[in-house]
Amino acid sequence: MVLVIERFHSARPAPSAPGHLLDLDDPVLREVLAAFETRRLDPNERLFEQGEPGRSLCLVQEGSLKLTRTTAAGRANLLAVLGPGDTVGEMSLLDGNERHGTVTALAPSVVLELSQARFDRWLLEQPAAAPLLLQHLSRRLRTSNDVIADLVFADVPTRVARLVLKLADQLGARDERDIVVVEHQLTQEELAQLVGAARETVNKALSNFARRGWLELGRRSLTVLDVDRLRRFAL
Repeated sequence: MVLVIERFHSARPAPSAPGHLLDLDDPVLREVLAAFETRRLDPNERLFEQGEPGRSLCLVQEGSLKLTRTTAAGRANLLAVLGPGDTVGEMSLLDGNERHGTVTALAPSVVLELSQARFDRWLLEQPAAAPLLLQHLSRRLRTSNDVIADLVFADVPTRVARLVLKLADQLGARDERDIVVVEHQLTQEELAQLVGAARETVNKALSNFARRGWLELGRRSLTVLDVDRLRRFAL
């Protein structure tokens, strides 16, 4: 099974290797994709919960989901938004620990799930798969390092611009005007958590972009009107 996904590219240059497992046109990968089971999720339905045993790798085929982690004090923090081609659950599957967060569907979604047993059998039967997995984990680590670097070195407006471009890349769809609309379904507080800043500061940056004519703000959505200016600002 080979799926082709058109991406709305962000400000950062694309890596030389494919960014998502669904983008890989590899015979070994096609074989393992055939072993995935399909799960369909309604909005607000949970894929798995924090603290559950990690017994499967999940790959988003359609829709969007969010990853949240609840602190000891009971506060839920948004860690990431997942779109088509993104994976989740591989760390628990590899190290045997519990799920470190809860994954919930933001929109009607289709997720491909590979069980621990099938994953182990795949690695035993296909030694050539190990480099693919290592490449994927390396890309995930690089992405995490980029997020940390942004929090340390980039100001809030720059981080907001990069978030808008990332959400457009993950979830954007072109309307009848050939303009990218992002139905992210996130609250203002959740957007602020992704940026790592106060909600008021993030809203101020978004409003500034809207006044400049770079985007339009909707209720849990946004429309990217001038991607080139956003990209230049985000560099």
